[in-house]
Parts: sequence; C-alpha cells; structure tokens
Amino acid sequence: MATRRARRQGGQAVKIVVTGPFAAGKTTLIRTISEITVLSTERGITDETRSRKAETTVAMDFGRITIDRELVLYLFGTPGQERFDFMWEILGEGMLGYVLLVDASRPETLAEAESILAAFRRMAHVPFVVALNRSAEGQLGEQDVRERLDLSPHVPVVACEATDKDSVKSVLLALLYSVLDEIEAEAAHA
Repeated sequence: MATRRARRQGGQAVKIVVTGPFAAGKTTLIRTISEITVLSTERGITDETRSRKAETTVAMDFGRITIDRELVLYLFGTPGQERFDFMWEILGEGMLGYVLLVDASRPETLAEAESILAAFRRMAHVPFVVALNRSAEGQLGEQDVRERLDLSPHVPVVACEATDKDSVKSVLLALLYSVLDEIEAEAAHA
C-alpha cells in the first residue's frame, strides 16, 4: 500500500534491508533515521545473550525516510539471531540493496557477519554496503573487515555511529550511490 501511494505521488519507493549480527545496532540505526515511529518486534531475551541487551528483534523493524518528492526509502531491519534467519529471505524479497551492520567494538561477531553476508549473497545479487557501527571505539578497521568478509574493492565500508543521524545518512547515501553505479553499469552494457 505504501509503495502504491509513493508511485501515485510520482515518487519511487525503494526497499532497503538493514541486517547484521545480534546486537550490532540495527534497530537503533533505523530508529535514528526514520521519520515515522518505527514498527518494531522486539521481545525480552531469556537466554545467556541477555548480558548484551535486554530485547531482541524477532521478526523485523520497519521505518521510512523521504529523501525527496521522488524517492522514499523503506527500511526493513532483520533479526540478528540465527534462530530467526527464516525472516532474512522474507525481508530480502524485492530489496534494492542492503546494509550489513557490524559492531566494530566486538570483533568476535565477524563470524556471524560472514554467515549473514553469505546468506544474503545467495538470495539476491544487489548492491550492499558494510557499516562499522561504534567505529570510534572499535577494534575492527576497514581492512580487517574487507579481508574477513572477502569484499571486493567496490563494496563501500563506512564507519558509522547508529545513534547519529548524519552518520546513518552517510551509510544510506553510500548504498544509494552503489545502487546508482550498478544501474549505470547495467545501462552501459545494454
């Protein structure tokens, strides 16, 4: 319905997925930038992961940001825990691109990020960026992440702080520029 409304008004609605390991900051990132109250499916944690945070996303987070009259981004945040990975493919359906959010202060989560990236690469061949949340306090640098995730040089790795609106904007702009680059490359080959 929201997509139809954006098209009627002459704009383009774009689906972006925000994914990453448990407690990377996905819900926070969407809450920071969304112009609407974020629809969130967070529930209390009852297992040993409770020491990191009190709640976790079990289905999705949903937010929206209007870039201009012509472009509206719909942001879908995935659960980070592998037991909810069935939602990744559901949320990934029809996405134009995705953000893989990694907590730079927790290098041990790179294995989770590697697994999530592999799943998203299998489900869709769309542009993506890697965002390094908490990069100011982080132990992970761009080169560490590039090597571990086996990223090609054209994949942007962007330092960010999920609680800072300008920082989140820079992540989304990096993704939009990657999408535009891919569209231009496809047009050149057509």
